[in-house]
Amino acid sequence: MTPTIGASRMATLVGDFDRSPAYAGLAEAIRHLLTDGRLPVEARLPSERELTAALAVSRTTVTRAYAALVEAGYAEAHRGSGTFTRVPGGRARTHDRALLPRAGDADAIDLNCAAPVSPPGIQQAYEAAVADLPAYLSGHGYYPAGLPRLQQAIAATYDARGLPTDPDQVMVTAGALSAASIVSAAFTAPGQRVLVETPVYPNATESLRHHGARLVGNPVDPDGWDLAVVAAGLRQHAPTLAYLIPDFQNPTGHLMPDEQREEYAHHLRRARTVALVDEAHQALPLEGQGMPRPFASYAADTITLGSASKPYWGGLRLGWIRAPHRMMDRLTRARISLDLGAPVLEQLVLAHLLEGGSDVLEHHRARLREQRDVLAAAISARLPEWRFRLPGGGLALWCELPADRAVELVTEAERRGVIVAPGPVFAVEGGLNRYVRVPWTRSVAELELAVDRLAEAWAAVSQGRVSVPSRSRVMVA
Repeated sequence: MTPTIGASRMATLVGDFDRSPAYAGLAEAIRHLLTDGRLPVEARLPSERELTAALAVSRTTVTRAYAALVEAGYAEAHRGSGTFTRVPGGRARTHDRALLPRAGDADAIDLNCAAPVSPPGIQQAYEAAVADLPAYLSGHGYYPAGLPRLQQAIAATYDARGLPTDPDQVMVTAGALSAASIVSAAFTAPGQRVLVETPVYPNATESLRHHGARLVGNPVDPDGWDLAVVAAGLRQHAPTLAYLIPDFQNPTGHLMPDEQREEYAHHLRRARTVALVDEAHQALPLEGQGMPRPFASYAADTITLGSASKPYWGGLRLGWIRAPHRMMDRLTRARISLDLGAPVLEQLVLAHLLEGGSDVLEHHRARLREQRDVLAAAISARLPEWRFRLPGGGLALWCELPADRAVELVTEAERRGVIVAPGPVFAVEGGLNRYVRVPWTRSVAELELAVDRLAEAWAAVSQGRVSVPSRSRVMVA
């Protein structure tokens, strides 16, 4: 079914657009809505007559705006049917054939990847960054620690959270996974133990394992962290590093309170273990709530990983490391054996986003909150036997099934056009086949359709009608 954008809805979305000239301002406003994901592709735009009335502009203004969109490749006029949104080159150019390589994947609802579409404001940040770029073109373009401007902007975010940070304590990386790999190269050696949560984001642990570290699982319970078990694991294994996600833990969504952070830090000091803290979801509280203090406030030698992918957009491919001054030289030496820096343009984009206040982030959180609530309501209605805790932030529900059949469910769901990740993917030492992770990172309509398909798949699995298991998927987020 083709989505239709109503005239009143469009008027609300375009807001007070630039009216000098009005047709160009309207076309630009609609283009930004489309590129930001607030307008779906292949949707029918309001008729010229309806939009003229809703905006209180001349018919010529709307006619010329639509013509400008068609000429630029952002709309297509169908005689007798109306004007429809599109993107230059069409959908086929944006399909990822590496992560979704199987027949039917182009039309599937991908909930394997817990990464949102870009929020409003990303394109404008790119445009501002392009204007800034010439000042950097006379240099070599390599910044192994990051652009000083971006280092300062990132450090300011920690200052605002109550953790004083010198820009020289920040290293900008090509994503949080790159940051984890740099830390692993700098601070682990083959055979050394690293304590990791389970369930946990699997790509981060694979990055640690890649440099020969021996991973030791530390369970995260349905209720959160059992610090007595943490203390016992630290005493028994004396790990070099302890990898943890205290802020909307991936995949469980748990948020570690301040008192637990303080106690956890105490156990780490006794074991002489350095905390490697992943804050990829830290900027995504969805209830307007205050967040606990950074873990590094309680353990001064903490190495913190940050990411622009979840609060902004994965296409930026930027992350960072915050570490004590004494560790930075070691991290730099490890970094230059892997790469020589992140792209300058994207660093300028992120600097603009961080310096520009919280509007982009607030719009992003509002959309994610709506999507979370729709997903939770749909699962409660269609799959009442599934259990989950509604997280106060982050990007996904961690759903417990009535039986250990997650892998079968995922196989059957894929056959019906929805892709999710089963619990065993997140297990360090096996198990968790009673769980699936269901992100709320797609549109409301897609989430509701995805739950319908999951319900059909679960009914088939429960009745013993199971497809041939498929090979595992590559996960990126």
